[in-house]
Amino acid sequence: MKRTEWFRRTFPVIEDNGLLPSIIERLNGTPARVEEIIGMLDTEVLTIKQGGKWSIKEEIGHLGDLEPLWSGRIDDLLSGDAELRAADLTNQTTHKADHNDAKTIALLQRFREQREAFVKKLLALTDDELEMSALHPRLKTPMRIIDLAYFVAEHDDHHLACVRVIANSSVLKP
Repeated sequence: MKRTEWFRRTFPVIEDNGLLPSIIERLNGTPARVEEIIGMLDTEVLTIKQGGKWSIKEEIGHLGDLEPLWSGRIDDLLSGDAELRAADLTNQTTHKADHNDAKTIALLQRFREQREAFVKKLLALTDDELEMSALHPRLKTPMRIIDLAYFVAEHDDHHLACVRVIANSSVLKP
């Protein structure tokens, strides 16, 4: 099945802040979904790199690596910044982190703790704060909190799909 590359994705503007609780629920569930996907895999499968792509542990580590960016972007919105902070599009943090040598439980715990903090930050926002907007630096479109939350949820799912591909291909091999 064809998958659109992350940097080719576009994102709709979400007008209805009433959709935010559902998006937050999706964000809150990502750590459990990661654990569910990898729970029955042999340990050696977690470090398999297919076609020069990241391993499962690197995918999980990457999710944790980006949590400070997402939290910082909420801060940017609340500070009234005109533009959200930029991501490192080369993902140097993930490439340099050597996540394959980390304990899987540590990667999962770090991500879970960071995501819990992000979700708490979202839940604490007022209706007025939800209306604040700033320009996304790469997409060059305005984003409000709900748009950022949706973007993060889609980013999560993009990487969970990568994890699932590796997991499924390792299970199918004799």
